[in-house]
Amino acid sequence: MKTLRTVIGSSVTRWAFLAIALAGLAWAVIKNWSSLMAALSVLPAWAAMTSVLLAVCYVFFTMWSWRVILADLGTPLDWNVSTQLFGISQIGKYIPGGVWNIVAAAQIGRDHDIPARRSVTAMTVAVLISLLSGVGIGAVTLMTTAQAIQIPSWAILLVLAALLVMLTPPVLNRLIAFGFALLKRPGLEQPLTFRGLGLSTLLASAAWVLAGMQIWVLGIGFGMKPDAPGLLLSVGAYALAWVVGFLVVFVPAGTGVRESVLGLFFAGVLSTGAVLAVVLVSRIAMTLADLLFAGAGALLSAHAKRRGRSDEKQP
Repeated sequence: MKTLRTVIGSSVTRWAFLAIALAGLAWAVIKNWSSLMAALSVLPAWAAMTSVLLAVCYVFFTMWSWRVILADLGTPLDWNVSTQLFGISQIGKYIPGGVWNIVAAAQIGRDHDIPARRSVTAMTVAVLISLLSGVGIGAVTLMTTAQAIQIPSWAILLVLAALLVMLTPPVLNRLIAFGFALLKRPGLEQPLTFRGLGLSTLLASAAWVLAGMQIWVLGIGFGMKPDAPGLLLSVGAYALAWVVGFLVVFVPAGTGVRESVLGLFFAGVLSTGAVLAVVLVSRIAMTLADLLFAGAGALLSAHAKRRGRSDEKQP
């Protein structure tokens, strides 16, 4: 175990991880490049620009949700360090497996004296909140639309009740303690609170609304009616598509899976070509947002290291 920790914590491993993650990120962009160019040739410029802006807002609110959980666990961070940790770690999503952004957050957190188990717990809980809130929002919004994929109301209410119970501190803290016990690791120094979990869930829910608005704006750009049912469908469909893409862990960042689910929900609303264009532009916009935060995190990290070396040289 000691040897494994040494390998994981080495600079060589970190650079190898970064190279693999960037390669996966580049693959996600290059794979859809020609289709993207064809879609952008008919997509209004305002819709494309708005979709990128909404994608950036979505990632920001996701980061904010994680930051609240980390503070609730005992490590409040300023926005500078938060961007470094969250931004750089998110490129781990582009490596198949679904957990590499959590591993990256733990490794980067060590540079800021954050205990590894706290970093892992914070990112895991933030992802869990995104999953649970995504399922809940998806179920509620799709229940209010005329979407052909119907689920019994009692089943939706049962799922929502279970989600609410899981997101309460007494239940979630026990689940976390059970997980650490299985790993034979010490538990958290302080438990999650109702305030922290509540605020984090609220921010995650706002992130889903922003992501759904991005799909809605792109749909309007390709001829979808700009009405409330379309917005509800977009929010619910994207949330559920993200959840399904996350659970299919053997593809990077749910690439292909998420697009297939979105296409299923919008098949009766947009033409086949328009559905393909919407999901492709949405994927590229989200990837660009991840790149923006990763780049900002890397620049802030490099600046902090330069400043630290400069301070050490001063007498």
